Amino acid sequence: MDLPFDGAISAYYQDDAPKSVHNAIKSADKDDVLSDTYPHDERMDKNDYEREMDALQIELVKLQAWVRETGTRIAIVFEGRDAAGKGGTIRRFLLNLNPRKARVVALSKPTETEQSQWYFQRYISHLPAAGDMVLFDRSWYNRGVVEPVFGFCTPDENAQFFMQVQPFEQMLVEDGVHLFKFWLNVGRAEQLQRMLARESDPLKHWKLSGIDVKGLHLWNEYSAAIQDTLTRSHTIHAPWTVVRSDDKRRARLNAIRTVLHHFNYDRKDTDAIGEIDTSICGGPEIWDV
Repeated sequence: MDLPFDGAISAYYQDDAPKSVHNAIKSADKDDVLSDTYPHDERMDKNDYEREMDALQIELVKLQAWVRETGTRIAIVFEGRDAAGKGGTIRRFLLNLNPRKARVVALSKPTETEQSQWYFQRYISHLPAAGDMVLFDRSWYNRGVVEPVFGFCTPDENAQFFMQVQPFEQMLVEDGVHLFKFWLNVGRAEQLQRMLARESDPLKHWKLSGIDVKGLHLWNEYSAAIQDTLTRSHTIHAPWTVVRSDDKRRARLNAIRTVLHHFNYDRKDTDAIGEIDTSICGGPEIWDV
């Protein structure tokens, strides 16, 4: 079956991608070598990754048991560039959790009725109740990045969003919701490699959309919108954690560690969790978008 974007990513790579991206892709063995701007030279060893992930899965199960027993509410927002690894990271969070109390929310394009509502309204019904963990695969931050880049909202709507997002999140936190906000960032060459792989694999076509293809041409516009969003919505009560995800394995491990280290749940094993790699996971000090 032909898709509207068939060949479009390859055409972008051949005709429009900057020379620096071509050079990075040609010089890198995508199984091992990472961009020279990434803090690690090579991707994490698979055996090391699986060993550390297995330990974190046990800790996540302990965390969920404690969350259910105490009635804790957890909401985790995952944002990032296209092909940054949001879906894969979310799946590793949920891999061994009880789906009745841990779920992913990935909302589609708003309906005509939803477009007429208060912008945050359609997200409210998906917020966690007592004992719940809710993971948002994209969130209200569409209005901070995707919508203004593609002209899906007006400048006034964008400005109103930034006036309201801080008090909205502060109300959630003050009401007892533990809110985590992850921005997964990926380098330009690595992003293009991943999208080329999706284009060539029929089983991954569902991961691509026309918006993804158009977005390849809007790297700088995305960068400006991301920087603006992070700067204007990074607060004490709801800070952003940026995860540099050129190496998906390291990104997944460190996102999970960030959440686990936040809670003092029963039978917590700090040694098993391990330390957060602050060279790829942290606050404004690594905001290279």
